[in-house]
Amino acid sequence: MTSTATHDVFTELIGQDVVVGQLRAAAADAPAARAGLPSKAMTHAWLITGPPGSGRSTAALALAAALVCPQGGCGACEECDLVRHSGHVDVEHMVPEGVEYLKTEADHLITRAAYSPSKSLWQVIVVEDADRFSDVVGNSLLKSIEEPTPGTVWILCAPSEQDVLPTIRSRCRHVMLATPKTSDVAAALIASLGVDPAMASFSAKAAQGHIGRARALATDEDARLRRQDVLRIPLQLGDLGSCLALAADLVETVNADTAAVCDPLDAREDAALRVAHGDGGEGRGLGTVERRAKGAFKDLADRQKRRRRRVTRDQLDRAIVDLMGFYRDALIIQLDAPTELVNAEMRPQLERVAAASRPQETLLRVDALERTRNLLTANVQPLLAFESLMVTLKDPSLA
Repeated sequence: MTSTATHDVFTELIGQDVVVGQLRAAAADAPAARAGLPSKAMTHAWLITGPPGSGRSTAALALAAALVCPQGGCGACEECDLVRHSGHVDVEHMVPEGVEYLKTEADHLITRAAYSPSKSLWQVIVVEDADRFSDVVGNSLLKSIEEPTPGTVWILCAPSEQDVLPTIRSRCRHVMLATPKTSDVAAALIASLGVDPAMASFSAKAAQGHIGRARALATDEDARLRRQDVLRIPLQLGDLGSCLALAADLVETVNADTAAVCDPLDAREDAALRVAHGDGGEGRGLGTVERRAKGAFKDLADRQKRRRRRVTRDQLDRAIVDLMGFYRDALIIQLDAPTELVNAEMRPQLERVAAASRPQETLLRVDALERTRNLLTANVQPLLAFESLMVTLKDPSLA
């Protein structure tokens, strides 16, 4: 947890004392900067980076709230609550629905950046996953980021500075989050959710610094069971048939989880769009309304497909990270390194896997996992990618 006793929008940032100090200073300096006075702490474009789960979006939305809150981010007022739920009129919160930003999404951001604040000193544009800008999209945003309308602030988020186009990152002030300490994450779970200390410690360690993942593991038994299923994979790799079956089972489970997330969202959006286009109405103009609605429904279907692909990829990536943690632990045992295991509760199984191979083979397995992440980013079919992965995990020499 942060060492300061101050309670505000930045308190939710776990184990990020340095960054919290920078953002609080920017918020304190913001009114002077808006008045045109010199400011060292505040700027018009930010790039917040950090490993998955470190709190990039939390930091971005906290700064956004601090800029539109009359008290500089008290965390308790209506303005702060609206930002927290992506409902503030002066805060645009963009999350890509697909694996890459579309030109239409960039055009929307450009149009929004040209507005002036409606009710606050600042208009804030929060853009998650700025590493998903293509060259075309990134170049179209340059001028808006470099010379925004007075009162507009850009806050971009990405895993690392190197993941962002050089032309974009050179126009932003960089703030880098660290991976939170396990003890900090566990303390936050206990304090905010009332989690049992033993469960908090397990969840924090298993999540490997990913705060959202730690919350899920601490509060959702299904999430813990799914993780256990993934971690049993290295123990079940036998012949080619078992490798292919394990890949199919994993992808099928992820698809089911994706459906559980996306199907209700799709249904609500479909229903809302039908009502907006006069569903259930009567009259001579109904045919015209239906023809006009076709384009809107096609656009909605495209957005839903992109969202489904993204959710699927994120779920598969989580499985890959869990397997990386497993083989990291196996390597620690092989090298007899004085490092704490992520999956200490599985030490007997880890020792069995470690004894059956050499450190060089374990490193090849980790490389195969990283390569699979890259294949998913390149939109390779998940089943094909995981079939290849399972075979390589079984026999690293095939890599």
